Amino acid sequence: MHTLFLAPTGFGGGLNSISLGLIRALEKAGLKVGFFKPIAQPFPVDQGRERSCILVERTLQLSSPEPLPLERVERQLADGEIDLLLEDVVSRYQQVAAGKDVVIVEGMVPTRESNYTQRINTHLAKSLDAEVILIAAQGSDSLKRLAERIEIQAQLYGGAKDPKVLGVILNKVKSEEGIPAFVDSLKQHLPLLGSADFQLLGAIPFAEELNALRTRDIAELLGAQVLNAGEAEQRRVSKIVLCARAVPNTVQLLRSGVLVVTPGDRDDIILAASLASLNGEKLAGLLLCSDFAPDPRILELCKAALDGGLPVMTVETNSYDTANNLFGLNKETPSDDIERATRVTDFIAQHLHPEFLHTRCSVPRGELRMSPAAFRYQLVKRAQDANKRIVLPEGNEPRTIRAAAICQERGIARCVLLAKPEEVQQVAHEQGISLPASLEILDPDAIANRYVEPMCEMRKAKGLTPDDAREQLKDTVVLGTMMLALDEVDGLVSGAVHTTANTIRPALQLIKTAPGYSLVSSVFFMLLPDQVLVYGDCAVNPNPNATELAEIALQSAESAVALGVNPRVAMISYSTGSSGSGAEVEKVAEATRIAQEHAPELPIDGPLQYDAASVLSVGRQKAPNSKVAGQATVFIFPDLNTGNTTYKAVQRNANCLSVGPMLQGLAKPVNDLSRGALVDDIVFTIALTALQAANQKA
Repeated sequence: MHTLFLAPTGFGGGLNSISLGLIRALEKAGLKVGFFKPIAQPFPVDQGRERSCILVERTLQLSSPEPLPLERVERQLADGEIDLLLEDVVSRYQQVAAGKDVVIVEGMVPTRESNYTQRINTHLAKSLDAEVILIAAQGSDSLKRLAERIEIQAQLYGGAKDPKVLGVILNKVKSEEGIPAFVDSLKQHLPLLGSADFQLLGAIPFAEELNALRTRDIAELLGAQVLNAGEAEQRRVSKIVLCARAVPNTVQLLRSGVLVVTPGDRDDIILAASLASLNGEKLAGLLLCSDFAPDPRILELCKAALDGGLPVMTVETNSYDTANNLFGLNKETPSDDIERATRVTDFIAQHLHPEFLHTRCSVPRGELRMSPAAFRYQLVKRAQDANKRIVLPEGNEPRTIRAAAICQERGIARCVLLAKPEEVQQVAHEQGISLPASLEILDPDAIANRYVEPMCEMRKAKGLTPDDAREQLKDTVVLGTMMLALDEVDGLVSGAVHTTANTIRPALQLIKTAPGYSLVSSVFFMLLPDQVLVYGDCAVNPNPNATELAEIALQSAESAVALGVNPRVAMISYSTGSSGSGAEVEKVAEATRIAQEHAPELPIDGPLQYDAASVLSVGRQKAPNSKVAGQATVFIFPDLNTGNTTYKAVQRNANCLSVGPMLQGLAKPVNDLSRGALVDDIVFTIALTALQAANQKA
């Protein structure tokens, strides 16, 4: 499935008109097309639903989810909640994408009031892993300036040579020499135009008649009083004539489609327009200005013309201001003007070059990148579907309480706080946290005794006595682990105030490792701006040997699959291939060999330097025959020192969210938190744990 993001390069590009034409062209080519407008941008006169969505629905019979309200988007931007905004966008996009070959996504149009639209558009395109089509109209720019504007916009999405930047559609082309000459002239300033790297996907000539508003639209936009509606619904304004001259010098201007603007006391012009109308000229209408009411006797004399359909309106503004108001009218297609929208759709579809897009969209896309917003959305959605019960041993810790409340409210998991209820209530009161009535709070002292006997049974080989068990069960992490061992809960999350060792030790004693594994390791999901990467092991094993490193690689690949990331595993070293030597390089090479033996179908390669694993151009140069180099999604570090340092450097310097560490290799899901974890970190770790539980059950 392909996603085409339409990105305007400036004002007045006719973005929605291009959407309409592109959908029509792709449908004619036999593709199933969806439409998605992520963020509403209503015009001041608009009421109710977003204009773009209404036009697509009424013209092409394609329904789409309601866009996010602009006021809400601006509030979320101001509050620094862009991640939540993008998750909501991905959620709505999923409603459109099901069963489609291609989805057209309409970006935000830049306005004089908002300076954030370009930034939002880049976030939207990346979050939806979309291919980008730029929409450009020359307007008053020179060809050189138009070319520069296109190149600048292309850079926002990776540059004109980026595989995801498909090309440009030129709209409203005005050229006396014709379209081919215009394109040739533009190529002098934009040599890439029309190449395999940057396609010219259409050049639509300017057609004045397609901009013609109905007379009724003019009346509404001006707030005019309608004296005679006539055929205001059907007649269109192709030209506006301000009549200040004498009648003999005006007669030749009174033609079909002309809106005659004149002061209300110009009886001679009113009479002349009426006569022209009776002679068969379907004038767009009479617009009387300057707050002069027309003489009723004159209107009575013109009754035959009025009955014949001549619209007459009046405004209070003088001739000059009326002319300015008419010049500044928004000529976008009104949402109920389906006749015009249909003509615009067909006209634009005829001037597009859909062959390239049809060929590209007919072939299923290669691997889709998992964007951070899509990762978070899918993680939360799948956790909600799993409906798992997760125990939180640090039940009186403020961040944990807030995270549990969020998870309970959003249905991410059924959380169990291990703490005295009065302590939780007090913290919630102090922190301003609203506790859902369904949030479960268990007093550890009240339930610990029932786990003494089963714990002794589990650890009888170690000679555990009831007294020792009671003492150990005073630790809520041990207590929560026993609940998990007895299947009373589906997973455990701890670490906001406990060390990693405190979290893992009880799990190793009571839960044990999963069949086929001999160690516990960890991964972080690194939510970079463009995609999600998996880093392991960055939290548990200080210096794994080759066999252990291979096991970490296989565990990490499984975790990637479970969370929707297609695994291509890079075994990281300071050397790529045989370019370097030493015991550490040999360890990574041996670990790669062992992992390949155990999972021959898994794309895994090493040793690879980090840049050779992550940057396509470097990977092609240093490891040209590798299926992993330059496009790795899972990075396995040779030791804890390297892994922990790298994950924290990337997290801080790239300002990206890291979800984890997620522990892997245990028979049941136990996850550790960083002691500096934010509330969002805890929420996502709870979701991860719920998803792990669901996958293990499956």
